[in-house]
Amino acid sequence: MGRIDGVKKLTDNSHVNLYQIKATSVHNTPVNYFLASRSTEVPRLKLMTRRNDPDGVVIYSLYGENHDKVVLVRQYRYTIGDYIYEFPAGLIEPGENDEQGAVRELKEETGLTLTPVQVDPMYRKPFFTTIGMTDESCSTVYGYASGQVTNRGEEDTEEIEIVLADRQEVRRILREEKVAIMCAYMLMHFLTDEEPFAFLKK
Repeated sequence: MGRIDGVKKLTDNSHVNLYQIKATSVHNTPVNYFLASRSTEVPRLKLMTRRNDPDGVVIYSLYGENHDKVVLVRQYRYTIGDYIYEFPAGLIEPGENDEQGAVRELKEETGLTLTPVQVDPMYRKPFFTTIGMTDESCSTVYGYASGQVTNRGEEDTEEIEIVLADRQEVRRILREEKVAIMCAYMLMHFLTDEEPFAFLKK
Protein backbone atom coordinates (compact mmCIF):
# COMPACT_ATOMS: atom_id res chain seq x y z
CA MET A 1 0.00 0.00 0.00
CA GLY A 2 1.19 3.50 -0.79
CA ARG A 3 1.98 6.06 1.90
CA ILE A 4 0.76 9.66 2.17
CA ASP A 5 3.58 11.89 3.35
CA GLY A 6 1.80 15.25 3.40
CA VAL A 7 -1.20 17.23 2.20
CA LYS A 8 -1.30 20.94 1.35
CA LYS A 9 -4.40 23.06 0.65
CA LEU A 10 -3.95 25.16 -2.51
CA THR A 11 -7.24 27.08 -2.75
CA ASP A 12 -9.77 28.63 -0.41
CA ASN A 13 -13.27 28.33 -1.89
CA SER A 14 -16.63 27.63 -0.31
CA HIS A 15 -17.78 24.61 -2.39
CA VAL A 16 -14.67 22.91 -3.78
CA ASN A 17 -10.94 23.13 -3.11
CA LEU A 18 -7.72 21.79 -4.59
CA TYR A 19 -5.22 19.92 -2.44
CA GLN A 20 -1.70 18.70 -3.24
CA ILE A 21 -0.74 15.28 -1.94
CA LYS A 22 2.87 14.22 -1.53
CA ALA A 23 3.10 10.46 -1.29
CA THR A 24 5.26 7.39 -1.81
CA SER A 25 3.93 4.52 -3.91
CA VAL A 26 4.04 0.84 -2.96
CA HIS A 27 7.09 0.64 -5.29
CA ASN A 28 8.85 3.35 -3.25
CA THR A 29 8.37 5.95 -5.99
CA PRO A 30 7.61 9.60 -5.11
CA VAL A 31 4.07 10.66 -6.06
CA ASN A 32 2.80 14.20 -6.61
CA TYR A 33 -1.01 14.06 -6.72
CA PHE A 34 -3.81 16.63 -6.83
CA LEU A 35 -7.23 16.22 -5.29
CA ALA A 36 -10.43 18.27 -5.62
CA SER A 37 -12.60 18.06 -2.54
CA ARG A 38 -15.72 19.55 -0.98
CA SER A 39 -13.77 19.73 2.29
CA THR A 40 -12.74 23.17 3.46
CA GLU A 41 -9.67 22.04 5.43
CA VAL A 42 -7.09 19.25 5.42
CA PRO A 43 -8.23 17.47 8.63
CA ARG A 44 -11.72 17.02 7.14
CA LEU A 45 -10.53 15.26 3.98
CA LYS A 46 -11.73 11.67 3.69
CA LEU A 47 -8.14 10.49 3.42
CA MET A 48 -7.61 11.94 6.92
CA THR A 49 -10.89 10.97 8.61
CA ARG A 50 -11.26 7.57 6.89
CA ARG A 51 -15.00 8.29 6.88
CA ASN A 52 -17.28 8.35 3.85
CA ASP A 53 -19.93 10.87 4.77
CA PRO A 54 -21.89 11.94 1.67
CA ASP A 55 -21.15 15.39 0.29
CA GLY A 56 -24.23 15.45 -1.85
CA VAL A 57 -27.31 13.65 -3.03
CA VAL A 58 -28.50 12.45 -6.44
CA ILE A 59 -32.26 12.14 -6.95
CA TYR A 60 -33.71 9.40 -9.16
CA SER A 61 -37.44 10.14 -9.23
CA LEU A 62 -40.36 8.98 -11.34
CA TYR A 63 -43.21 11.24 -12.40
CA GLY A 64 -46.75 10.79 -13.65
CA GLU A 65 -49.78 8.75 -12.67
CA ASN A 66 -48.20 5.63 -14.16
CA HIS A 67 -44.66 6.52 -13.04
CA ASP A 68 -43.71 6.41 -16.71
CA LYS A 69 -41.50 9.49 -16.79
CA VAL A 70 -38.17 10.20 -15.15
CA VAL A 71 -37.21 13.62 -13.79
CA LEU A 72 -34.03 14.98 -15.41
CA VAL A 73 -32.31 18.30 -15.70
CA ARG A 74 -30.57 19.57 -18.80
CA GLN A 75 -27.93 21.82 -17.31
CA TYR A 76 -25.21 24.07 -18.69
CA ARG A 77 -21.85 23.06 -17.18
CA TYR A 78 -18.79 25.29 -17.45
CA THR A 79 -16.52 22.22 -17.23
CA ILE A 80 -17.55 21.19 -20.74
CA GLY A 81 -18.91 24.48 -22.07
CA ASP A 82 -22.12 22.72 -23.03
CA TYR A 83 -25.36 21.23 -21.78
CA ILE A 84 -25.53 17.79 -20.17
CA TYR A 85 -28.40 15.63 -18.93
CA GLU A 86 -28.26 14.73 -15.24
CA PHE A 87 -30.47 13.77 -12.36
CA PRO A 88 -31.36 16.63 -10.05
CA ALA A 89 -28.67 16.77 -7.39
CA GLY A 90 -27.02 19.00 -4.85
CA LEU A 91 -24.95 19.30 -1.72
CA ILE A 92 -26.28 18.18 1.64
CA GLU A 93 -26.51 21.10 4.04
CA PRO A 94 -25.31 20.96 7.67
CA GLY A 95 -27.90 19.24 9.85
CA GLU A 96 -29.56 17.44 6.94
CA ASN A 97 -29.55 13.75 6.14
CA ASP A 98 -29.54 12.56 2.55
CA GLU A 99 -33.32 12.17 2.35
CA GLN A 100 -33.96 15.68 3.67
CA GLY A 101 -31.39 17.06 1.26
CA ALA A 102 -33.04 15.25 -1.65
CA VAL A 103 -36.51 16.61 -0.84
CA ARG A 104 -35.15 20.15 -0.55
CA GLU A 105 -33.00 19.96 -3.69
CA LEU A 106 -35.77 18.56 -5.89
CA LYS A 107 -38.12 21.31 -4.75
CA GLU A 108 -35.47 23.99 -5.36
CA GLU A 109 -34.39 22.73 -8.79
CA THR A 110 -37.72 21.61 -10.23
CA GLY A 111 -40.57 22.80 -8.01
CA LEU A 112 -41.62 19.15 -7.57
CA THR A 113 -42.36 17.38 -4.29
CA LEU A 114 -40.40 14.19 -3.64
CA THR A 115 -41.86 11.21 -1.79
CA PRO A 116 -38.80 9.02 -1.08
CA VAL A 117 -38.90 5.24 -1.40
CA GLN A 118 -37.41 3.29 1.50
CA VAL A 119 -34.73 0.91 0.19
CA ASP A 120 -32.05 -1.42 1.47
CA PRO A 121 -29.20 0.70 2.92
CA MET A 122 -26.77 -0.70 0.35
CA TYR A 123 -28.63 1.31 -2.33
CA ARG A 124 -28.53 4.53 -0.31
CA LYS A 125 -24.99 4.45 1.04
CA PRO A 126 -22.66 7.10 -0.41
CA PHE A 127 -20.64 6.06 -3.45
CA PHE A 128 -17.67 7.95 -4.88
CA THR A 129 -18.25 9.95 -8.04
CA THR A 130 -14.89 10.31 -9.85
CA ILE A 131 -12.29 8.87 -7.49
CA GLY A 132 -9.33 9.57 -9.79
CA MET A 133 -9.68 13.31 -9.18
CA THR A 134 -11.99 13.89 -6.22
CA ASP A 135 -13.01 12.36 -2.89
CA GLU A 136 -16.60 13.54 -3.42
CA SER A 137 -19.26 10.95 -2.63
CA CYS A 138 -23.02 11.10 -3.04
CA SER A 139 -26.02 9.14 -1.81
CA THR A 140 -28.81 8.33 -4.23
CA VAL A 141 -32.36 8.88 -3.04
CA TYR A 142 -35.14 7.18 -5.01
CA GLY A 143 -38.74 8.31 -5.04
CA TYR A 144 -41.84 9.62 -6.74
CA ALA A 145 -42.19 13.25 -7.79
CA SER A 146 -45.45 15.17 -7.93
CA GLY A 147 -46.65 18.71 -8.51
CA GLN A 148 -46.03 21.35 -11.15
CA VAL A 149 -42.65 21.98 -12.72
CA THR A 150 -41.07 25.38 -12.15
CA ASN A 151 -37.55 26.75 -12.17
CA ARG A 152 -38.28 29.64 -9.82
CA GLY A 153 -35.77 28.20 -7.33
CA GLU A 154 -32.95 28.36 -9.88
CA GLU A 155 -29.93 30.36 -8.72
CA ASP A 156 -28.49 33.23 -10.79
CA THR A 157 -25.39 31.14 -11.53
CA GLU A 158 -27.42 28.19 -12.83
CA GLU A 159 -28.92 27.43 -16.24
CA ILE A 160 -31.27 24.48 -15.86
CA GLU A 161 -34.07 23.06 -18.01
CA ILE A 162 -36.35 20.55 -16.30
CA VAL A 163 -37.14 17.48 -18.41
CA LEU A 164 -39.85 14.88 -17.73
CA ALA A 165 -38.69 12.12 -20.06
CA ASP A 166 -40.66 9.07 -21.14
CA ARG A 167 -38.93 5.98 -22.50
CA GLN A 168 -38.87 7.25 -26.07
CA GLU A 169 -37.20 10.48 -25.00
CA VAL A 170 -34.75 8.60 -22.76
CA ARG A 171 -33.67 6.50 -25.76
CA ARG A 172 -33.07 9.67 -27.74
CA ILE A 173 -31.12 11.27 -24.91
CA LEU A 174 -28.85 8.24 -24.47
CA ARG A 175 -28.30 8.03 -28.22
CA GLU A 176 -27.77 11.70 -29.03
CA GLU A 177 -26.96 13.78 -25.96
CA LYS A 178 -24.24 14.27 -23.37
CA VAL A 179 -25.25 12.43 -20.19
CA ALA A 180 -23.61 12.13 -16.77
CA ILE A 181 -22.49 8.52 -16.27
CA MET A 182 -24.39 7.91 -13.02
CA CYS A 183 -27.54 9.14 -14.70
CA ALA A 184 -26.91 7.08 -17.84
CA TYR A 185 -26.72 3.78 -15.94
CA MET A 186 -29.98 4.46 -14.13
CA LEU A 187 -31.67 5.46 -17.39
CA MET A 188 -30.69 2.07 -18.79
CA HIS A 189 -32.65 0.49 -15.90
CA PHE A 190 -35.55 2.81 -16.68
CA LEU A 191 -35.57 1.59 -20.29
CA THR A 192 -35.28 -2.13 -19.66
CA ASP A 193 -37.15 -2.80 -16.40
CA GLU A 194 -40.93 -3.10 -16.67
CA GLU A 195 -41.07 -1.52 -13.23
CA PRO A 196 -38.20 1.03 -13.06
CA PHE A 197 -37.58 0.54 -9.32
CA ALA A 198 -37.80 -3.27 -9.51
CA PHE A 199 -34.04 -3.63 -9.05
CA LEU A 200 -34.35 -1.99 -5.62
CA LYS A 201 -36.53 -4.88 -4.42
CA LYS A 202 -34.30 -7.75 -5.54
